[in-house]
Amino acid sequence: MNLLGKRKSSRNYLEQIPERNPKLTWKEDQSGIVILDMVHRGLFDKIAQGLFATPKVSHIRLEAFGSFIWKQIDGQRDLAEIGALVKAEFGDRAEPLYERLAQYFETLAGNHFISYR
Repeated sequence: MNLLGKRKSSRNYLEQIPERNPKLTWKEDQSGIVILDMVHRGLFDKIAQGLFATPKVSHIRLEAFGSFIWKQIDGQRDLAEIGALVKAEFGDRAEPLYERLAQYFETLAGNHFISYR
């Protein structure tokens, strides 16, 4: 158990397999940049849309690194495999590779853009 009283996973972090949220739509522009369409559906979103004319959908443009990673998420590859592909594509520009990758996937999961199998 860890300090929070939660049982530690026996599974290595890099063995996790990410899957895209099937409710999230996305597209790719002509230059290969991924654009995620985040629909604002919650109660507070509805209130903000009515009071402040906020958009119902936000379009989130990923940069080259994030776009490449997003396209590698297929529900089959684990984080180690995706990391190897990132290293092959970006070389030393990806370093520190696994620290960046871990932070990036934490952000994706925190925003409910992905989950893990």
